[in-house]
Amino acid sequence: MSDSDTPEPDRIDGAPHPRETARVIGQNAAQRAFLDSYNSGRLHHGWLLTGPRGVGKATLAWAIARFLLATPDAQEDGLFGAPPPPASLDVDPEHPVARRILARSEPGLFHITRTVNEKTKRLRDQIVADDVRSLNRFMSLSSADGGRRVVIIDSADEMNTQAANALLKMLEEPPARTTLLLVSHQPSRLLPTIRSRCRELRLSTLSPDDMALALAQAGADTPADTAALAELGAGSVGEAVRLINLDGLKIYAELVALYATLPRLDRQRALKLAEAAAARGAEARLDLLFHLNDLLLTRLARAGAMGQPPATEAAPGEAALLARLSPGPRQGRAWAELAQTISARVGHARAVNLDPVALVLDTVFKIQQTAA
Repeated sequence: MSDSDTPEPDRIDGAPHPRETARVIGQNAAQRAFLDSYNSGRLHHGWLLTGPRGVGKATLAWAIARFLLATPDAQEDGLFGAPPPPASLDVDPEHPVARRILARSEPGLFHITRTVNEKTKRLRDQIVADDVRSLNRFMSLSSADGGRRVVIIDSADEMNTQAANALLKMLEEPPARTTLLLVSHQPSRLLPTIRSRCRELRLSTLSPDDMALALAQAGADTPADTAALAELGAGSVGEAVRLINLDGLKIYAELVALYATLPRLDRQRALKLAEAAAARGAEARLDLLFHLNDLLLTRLARAGAMGQPPATEAAPGEAALLARLSPGPRQGRAWAELAQTISARVGHARAVNLDPVALVLDTVFKIQQTAA
C-alpha cells in the first residue's frame, strides 16, 4: 500500500492534513509558550498539546516539528555573537526540511497514529504497542548523525494500555535531543504518569475572525451564514469543516423547524428527517444529526437557566423556539436531564445496531413528551 493509499485517521475530510497546513491560526499564546521554553535553552522533552477537537493541535505539532528540525542550534558567531532568538515557529515552505516533511521523507521525524491491521485490512480503532515500539528502530537508525529527532503521536488518547506503557518507558528515559509531541483531545484518558512527564500546551477555541481565516486556509466552501457556523462549530475549525461537508447548518435548521411544531409535532416532517439521516451510506450524517440534536437540547437547557436565548441564532427562528420551550430554570433543568437520558439511549442503541429510523423517531417523541 503506497503512502497515498494509506488511510489517515488524523486528517479531517475536506481539509488539508495538518502537515500540509502552512499557518497555525489563533494560538499565539501556545506558540509563545513553546518558543519561550526553546529560547531558554531548557526545552522539555515531552509536550502534551490539549484542547477541543479541531482547534489546531495537530497543526501546531507539525509546525513545532518543522521548526525544531529546520532551526540550527544557537552558536557563537564571531564578533557579532549568537544570532537573535527565533520569534516565530514559521519555516520557509521551500526549506529542505519543510519539503521533506510534506513528502513524508524527513528522517528526523516519526509520526504515530492508528494503523491498518494487516489481517483484516481495516484501520484499527486504537494505537497498539507495536506502533509505539517501532520508535526504537527509528531511534537507532536516526541517532548516528546526532541531530534532533521529533515524534508526533496523534492522538495519544487512542493508545491502548500496552501502547501507553511502551511510551511511558520512553518518557521516563528520554533519548537525547528528542522531542515528543502528544496530541490529546481528552488528556484525562491518559495515564497520570504520562501527563506528569509532559509539559502541557493548552489550545483555545477560535474566535469568529480566526475561524474565518482557518477555514479559508483549509479551502473550505464557507457558507454565507458564518455566524451560525461559528455558533454550532463552537470555535473548532474541524467541527466547522464537518458541518460544511455534511450540510450541518441545513440539518440544524430542519431540527429547529421540526421542534417549532411542538407540542403537536409534525410527524410527517419527523419521519422525513429520520429517513434522510438513516439512508444507506449516511452514517456520518446520522452521527451529526444526533450531535446537533444534543446541541439543541443543551441550548434549550442553557436558555432556561439564563432566562434568555443565546445572543446569536444558529438557525432562523431558534431564539423564539428556545424562549417558548425553555422560559425559565425549571424547564431548563428538564431539558438538561432529557439531554443526558437521550445521549445514553442513543449510545446504547448505536452500539447494538438498532434501526436508525426508529431511533431517530424515538428521540423526537421523547422531546415531544418533555415539551408537552
